[in-house]
Amino acid sequence: MFLNDHIHLNNFPVFQPAGQESSFPPPGQYPYPSGFPPMGGGAYPPAPSSGYPGAGGYPAPGGYPAPGGYPGAPQPGGAPSYPGGQGFGAPPGGAGFSGYPQPPSQSYGGGPAQVPVPGGFPGGPMPSQYPGGQTPYPSQISTESFPSYPVFSPISLDYSSELATVAQGTIRPAANFDAMRDAEILRKAMKGFGKENIFFTYTYFLSGNMEELILALFMPSTYYDAWSLRNAMKGAGTQERVLIEILCTRTNQEIREIVRCYQSEFGRDLEKDIRSDTSGHFERLLVSMCQGNRDENQNVNPQMAQEDAQRLYQAGEGRLGTDESCFNMILATRSFPQLKATMEAYSRMANRDLLSSVGREFSGNVESGLKTILQCALNRPAFFAERLYYSMKGAGTDDSTLVRIVVTRSEIDLVQIKQMFSQMYQKTLGTMIASDTSGDYRRLLLAIVGQ
Repeated sequence: MFLNDHIHLNNFPVFQPAGQESSFPPPGQYPYPSGFPPMGGGAYPPAPSSGYPGAGGYPAPGGYPAPGGYPGAPQPGGAPSYPGGQGFGAPPGGAGFSGYPQPPSQSYGGGPAQVPVPGGFPGGPMPSQYPGGQTPYPSQISTESFPSYPVFSPISLDYSSELATVAQGTIRPAANFDAMRDAEILRKAMKGFGKENIFFTYTYFLSGNMEELILALFMPSTYYDAWSLRNAMKGAGTQERVLIEILCTRTNQEIREIVRCYQSEFGRDLEKDIRSDTSGHFERLLVSMCQGNRDENQNVNPQMAQEDAQRLYQAGEGRLGTDESCFNMILATRSFPQLKATMEAYSRMANRDLLSSVGREFSGNVESGLKTILQCALNRPAFFAERLYYSMKGAGTDDSTLVRIVVTRSEIDLVQIKQMFSQMYQKTLGTMIASDTSGDYRRLLLAIVGQ
């Protein structure tokens, strides 16, 4: 995950003891390096003149050229059953979704929370000794618009018991972790460069994609998400796909911590920034998402699923025009297992899957946001696998998306994402990264994904 969570990443030392409770440092105490804009405070170092490379390789408006519609659209008469068993809330003989990969079970919870980094880098002196003889470094396991979503080729998917296990990352806690020892190794490696602060040293000697990847690893996950959201809305234009990717996929706890970090570190209110940078039904969807009020009860209520399916049909396909508020209310508040059961009920009732109905009733960023929620309800690892694939497919690479997903999922479910990637595209994630990147940037990415 992060270099400040100490976990061993082949030749890249990182750190993380597990079991810490969530705690936030005082305002201005997140350890972020120069190069990340100091919103709301003057105590941070200025961004380098070169800045970050632009996010290249985004698909042109109109979406990905993918004939046939979104995978999983059932044929009239209902969708076939899940390969490998029924999903959440599907009654005996109930319908499922074909095409979109579906593991037998998913874990929707977040990982261990994080605690503040001592010293509050940058800005505070490095303590010579930590209380108790060990360092309380953070412990944490912890998109931009998709005008039309890409389609999977119909391939045979392996629904083995391995996918039913608890989601896991490719980066694991290091045995016999000693923060001071590893900090000394890093200090000696950079001795003579005239930079005592490791963050300033990295930004001084690194640039481009490698700099972005290293600094993303150094940042706690909450700070990295908050920074990504701020960066997506500052200046001219808005990167809607980043807002969607983060706000529509994180857990309640993660979203609430992001909101608090955004305020404490940048001196800004996330909801107000969203309101000023977006509009209409998309604005209302993102505002709903940033409340972090989704029901997270993993039990499914089949009667509610049937009633919600009926409401969604009557708010969309069953009337002239669309009642957007009904879609917003249900998709923003129901648990992911409950939404999955609702999608199954909708397919049986409407002879069309809910994803296709959203595509027929909505467009632009609000369509992308609603589809992202539904895709995560069906199979979150498959959603991120698809995002990774399209960040590298075709001419150019969307390195910002590649880095963001690899880093933020590296201690959560990157193992499952890799498995889904192989099943969906008949090539490994590592193979595609190796063919699309080069040098130390490639080596570090492959080390993170465990290649």
